[in-house]
Amino acid sequence: MMRAVYASVGGLIILLGLVHFAAAFLIFDAFNSRAVWFASGGIAIVLAGLLNLLNRAYGAGAPGVRWAAIGANVAMTGLALAAGIAGAASGVQLVVIAGLMVAATGLSLQPRFG
Repeated sequence: MMRAVYASVGGLIILLGLVHFAAAFLIFDAFNSRAVWFASGGIAIVLAGLLNLLNRAYGAGAPGVRWAAIGANVAMTGLALAAGIAGAASGVQLVVIAGLMVAATGLSLQPRFG
């Protein structure tokens, strides 16, 4: 059951990252450093989601993957909160985005995955 939840959370994080990346092309009408940074944030989110899926699959046999996933989740949780506050995200946006990252952090800390 928890493996399915972890897979869902990892998949949702990847989806969120893809939406974030694609939104860069809708939000910015010029190719500039702000647009590149926004798009790179989406790539970072996708990579965090992929690390969680790798941890789910291989974390028990590859402790480095587990620690990388934990580190990425903690870092992305902090960045999600900081970006949400700095960008005046709505309460719902902040809860969804930070909630996904908090859930991934909690799941990555579970010993059966790592």
